[in-house]
Amino acid sequence: MELKNKVAIITGSSKGIGLATIKALLNNGVKVAGWNRSKTEISHLNFKNIQANISDIKSVERAYRKAVSYFGNDIQILINNAELGITALFEEIKIEEWHQMFDTNVNGVFYTTRSVIPRMTKLEEEHIINISSIAGNTGIETLSGYCATKFAARGLSQALYKEVRNDGIKVTCIYLGSVQTNFFDKIDSVTANKNMIQPEDIAGTILHCLQSSPNYHHVDIEVKPLQPKGKGK
Repeated sequence: MELKNKVAIITGSSKGIGLATIKALLNNGVKVAGWNRSKTEISHLNFKNIQANISDIKSVERAYRKAVSYFGNDIQILINNAELGITALFEEIKIEEWHQMFDTNVNGVFYTTRSVIPRMTKLEEEHIINISSIAGNTGIETLSGYCATKFAARGLSQALYKEVRNDGIKVTCIYLGSVQTNFFDKIDSVTANKNMIQPEDIAGTILHCLQSSPNYHHVDIEVKPLQPKGKGK
């Protein structure tokens, strides 16, 4: 895909991977609508900050209308990056926490993707990228709820790409190892550190996927730090 003048929506845009990806896309001439509950601190002619709660269908619908009003109806790129992870033993997960994770990590992906699909099927080159986790490929103790949502997102991604591939829409799911972001702020057992993947590395992977030729499709990508707990050379 030639990125210049394409339009993208990115959820979870204010920090970490979302922020790094916005900067990378803007540097490549993409017009970006950043969806987040708080403000994304970027000032750029081709960037629009849109406050949205992706777990709320009405909020998603409003955010989509705002993106269209600002950049036009032809949105070719959707990056589902917003997520919520809560750590707890299975029997200790609060019911409201379980629902919060599913509302954000599964329902949110469904709502945002459903908002763009009808128009995407009428365009020539489109790409949906779902930022997932290795927790979508393997179970991790004390993260059963989070794993359940990421397994669901994996199934959604793999099924959806088979439904929309004949419309020229790519669907890519990226499974992340540990990334140095605010995700670990509320997880006492893990401390973010410089040996983790950097958000800019993920932004580079996203660019690589988007810039691939029309008939070249990255379906699933798993990335991990080479030395997550070790020392670099």
